[in-house]
Amino acid sequence: MASKPGILTDWPWKPLGSFKYVILAPSVVHSLYSMLAKDKSERDITNFLILPFLLWRMLHNQIWITLSRHRTAKGNGRIVDKGIEFDQVDRERNWDDQILLTGLTYYLSNYIFAGASRIPLWRTDAAVVTILLHMGPVEFLYYWLHRALHHHFLYSRYHSHHHSSIVTEPITSVIHPFAEHISYLFLFATPLLILVFTKTASMMAVFGYVTYIDFMNNMGHCNFEIVPMWLFNIFPCLKYLMYTPSFHSLHHTQFKTNYSLFMPFYDYIYDTLDKASDQLHDSASKREEEIPDVVHLTHLTTPESIYHLRLGFAYLACKPCTSKWYLCLMWPMTAWSMILTLAYGRTFIVEGNHFDKLKLQSWAIPKYSQQVATMHKDDYVKLKNSFSSFGKNFIIEKSYTQKTWLVGEGLTEEEQLKAPKGTLFITYSQFPPIKYRKDCSYHFTPAMLVPSSIQNVHSCENWLPRKVMSAWRIAGIVHCLEGWSEHECNYTMHNIDKVWRSTLQHGFQPLSVPINKELAHY
Repeated sequence: MASKPGILTDWPWKPLGSFKYVILAPSVVHSLYSMLAKDKSERDITNFLILPFLLWRMLHNQIWITLSRHRTAKGNGRIVDKGIEFDQVDRERNWDDQILLTGLTYYLSNYIFAGASRIPLWRTDAAVVTILLHMGPVEFLYYWLHRALHHHFLYSRYHSHHHSSIVTEPITSVIHPFAEHISYLFLFATPLLILVFTKTASMMAVFGYVTYIDFMNNMGHCNFEIVPMWLFNIFPCLKYLMYTPSFHSLHHTQFKTNYSLFMPFYDYIYDTLDKASDQLHDSASKREEEIPDVVHLTHLTTPESIYHLRLGFAYLACKPCTSKWYLCLMWPMTAWSMILTLAYGRTFIVEGNHFDKLKLQSWAIPKYSQQVATMHKDDYVKLKNSFSSFGKNFIIEKSYTQKTWLVGEGLTEEEQLKAPKGTLFITYSQFPPIKYRKDCSYHFTPAMLVPSSIQNVHSCENWLPRKVMSAWRIAGIVHCLEGWSEHECNYTMHNIDKVWRSTLQHGFQPLSVPINKELAHY
């Protein structure tokens, strides 16, 4: 939110929440009906392709989000050495609002303007006119609009919302109040409206121009340098026609320089170029991948859990892992991601943090773990074979009199109801069992609050609440901070009181609220 929110700050469909996509339903239904019911001569393929194009825009943005978070976690090419917090993730969660606005504009234009419907796939003159209009009026007008938005009156009411993100992500590029987006909509629509009014529009010009804007916006707001220095050495004039992530990063840290949209030549003309642009570009490009001091290994639990990773959907990753109904609609992408993950065959970096002088990383193992605890002979045989030295301690339970149950995430309500009153359920999986009994106790995996000095904590570890880490992850961090040599491959262990005191001294805190109550807020 801006420091002094002005009029038309909120999006008009904000009260709809997650149901905001219904605003496109009438237009989508009409376009489908037209394709199915009308004669071939009356069908408008342009109108029909608007929905696939909007879906492509969402996928395009998500690709950049995943790439950016992966590269930033690795550290190579990183520009700003600061982390992202949960408030930024919350502030940027509605990045798809501008896609809905574009969709409404496309549908209305298709209905209102004759030159916007039934347009051909390609026209050379449309491509040339679009390029020239963008390089001229659009870039020029944006430069001065951007400078106006930095005037204290407009900045405090609108543009400060965008600049709340010092460390930018690709989706930061479209995080603006509604009124500011309206001004951008009219600006970027100028080339397309001219094509429509002159009846020279083509689908490649219309859809391609918006894809170009998305590409440049996403690239420019990455917190890693992707444009190589040698490109400008070979083509010197290109530095006036294409900005870089480090170029725009200076605008978010210095505020009064580098105002240009995508083509920096107006900053050169009006002397608003940051003198450190080339130096930052060079230093960021040469930055190598970080070598971590502590690595936390994790793995996927279900095919849908990939969306809850920090590399997946930002809004899901910043909340405890829970099942969402709409993920069922994405089964084609889920299946594809599962195949890709298994085929990749190696761990991949999903998160990078800094604590004191330590570099921390989380690596995901491309394997799925699905465990179910039942009272069957097969499980008894497997356990006995796996732990042969303790085989005499395993028995087949034929009744439900035991009051201590070791359970996995597959524990059902029916199985819980068979337990006697006062039973203690102890989970051995990463996820807590669903609590069905009020007369029983549930044990959850030990976890603690992390110190505020740990940077870049903006995702949740599995089912845990925000800024809470599991005990085994904290143990690895404390082990490295203290320089202890003991490990789990021998029989030497630290005194538990010493470990506990060290953990508290480094800022980790016990949870004042039980995790199951904390999860109720999410």
